[in-house]
Amino acid sequence: MKEDKKLVLIVDDDVDYLEQTKALVNSFGYETITAIGSKEGEATLQKVKPDLAIFDLMMENQDSGFVLAYKSKSIYPEVPVIIATAVTTETGMTFNVETEEDKSWIKADLYIEKGIRDDQLHREINKLLKV
Repeated sequence: MKEDKKLVLIVDDDVDYLEQTKALVNSFGYETITAIGSKEGEATLQKVKPDLAIFDLMMENQDSGFVLAYKSKSIYPEVPVIIATAVTTETGMTFNVETEEDKSWIKADLYIEKGIRDDQLHREINKLLKV
């Protein structure tokens, strides 16, 4: 009997990054579904319940990933959300989800900087999915 693979939703407005991340997450043994930008990501969430979601932070707006994470958690509170971004490199702003105050307004389970090593991303996804 074939074991069901976990489904990871990846949302980013950078198509190249989106395709690279999709290929990488597929290589980890997960199924993937992608959406270009937060509007398409929100529409996808209305149709599909992923096991985990990875959202870019800056898409149509600088806070698109935060808004999408909030909407995702409103629909599927149990689905882990990773915010992946280059915001610190691009703007100097930093965010994290380590304190309860951070978690109260950033509805993400993990915040990572783009450029994360492949093995580290794999570990973080496995940890959030309890694999």
